[in-house]
Amino acid sequence: MPFCIRRCGYCDFNTYTAVDMGAGASRGNYANMVIREMRLVRDWQLAHGVEEPPASTVFFGGGTPTILPARDLVAMLDAIRGTWGIAPGAEITTEANPDTVDAAYIRELADGGFTRISFGMQSAVPHVLRTLDRTHTPANVEAGVRAADGAGLRSSVDLIFGAPGESLDDWRTSVRTAIDLGANHISAYALTVEPTTKMGRRIAAGTLPKPDDDDEAAKYEIADELFGNAGLQWYEISNWARPGYESRHNLGYWRNVDWAGLGPGAHSHVNAGADAYDRPRAALRAWDIAHPRLWGTAINEGRVPWAGSEEIDAGENLEELIMLGLRLREGLALARIEAVSGRAIDRDALNGMVGEGLITIGGNAGDRVVPTLKGRLLNDAVIERFFELAGV
Repeated sequence: MPFCIRRCGYCDFNTYTAVDMGAGASRGNYANMVIREMRLVRDWQLAHGVEEPPASTVFFGGGTPTILPARDLVAMLDAIRGTWGIAPGAEITTEANPDTVDAAYIRELADGGFTRISFGMQSAVPHVLRTLDRTHTPANVEAGVRAADGAGLRSSVDLIFGAPGESLDDWRTSVRTAIDLGANHISAYALTVEPTTKMGRRIAAGTLPKPDDDDEAAKYEIADELFGNAGLQWYEISNWARPGYESRHNLGYWRNVDWAGLGPGAHSHVNAGADAYDRPRAALRAWDIAHPRLWGTAINEGRVPWAGSEEIDAGENLEELIMLGLRLREGLALARIEAVSGRAIDRDALNGMVGEGLITIGGNAGDRVVPTLKGRLLNDAVIERFFELAGV
């Protein structure tokens, strides 16, 4: 969903505040356009011999999906069911700005087949919310979570740490508030400042302090400790959940499965996995045209609205398997990496990384590499070391 009520100062996503972008890409007609894209994508799949099973997860992200009426989200979900099918017990999630939903809206989502809602909380501290240009209040978030509980939906909250002016105590307040909401899934992301954003320009001008790496590392450690004490385990570097409440959709990305991306700027991943001999198939990555008007024009002309695509070669596939696997608590399967790379991983080098406190090696077969807390904080360096070991 590319639409937002207003653009937050730190946001670099493909979002727009205009109600109508042209070529049918308006808020009022957006669901119809996405449904038309579904049909074009499905026709492309059939023409290229791509047979997908029913969708096991669906995720409405943005932008602000809940800026649209709930009936529009349900209509798109129904169209997915009619186009690809939806597997029994599928996880169906929408992101939500707490300002845009109430109990009636959330009940309509639940009645329409949604199972999960992810609230953009970001912080529980008013001055941090102001710095992030967020208009909601902590009370809005709590009301949304309680409404989700009442409608039988699972709820998640997203937090951002490292905002200019946020103290360690501010961050502890946000983490504890999120825990006290009773959410069974919490995401916590370090603030990334892009130079083209309002916040990026303010930092460049010296009117806001630049986020500090050591401060962000300390806040990550605080979050990991408090979440762990509350019974939420990390399962991906930026995500914690009670057992059984992990986001299956996000895990799909990290496990490098197939997905169909719909809407301006969305990415798709086709033909992931391996053949019967454990050789990676030639996967395709494609991305939709970013601007809604040009995206709508392509759909009106009967074209899949892709801006481009690329075939993922063996080296890129190996890089992605390593990069994604080392973000997960389930870890990186060494046997899989050795099969794809065609070379044995140096166990002495691995033991050296264990000695440095960066990884552990375990799992049923004793071949799963899992980053430690230190390894999560230094994840880019751990990934680079594995690239060297795998000959990437």
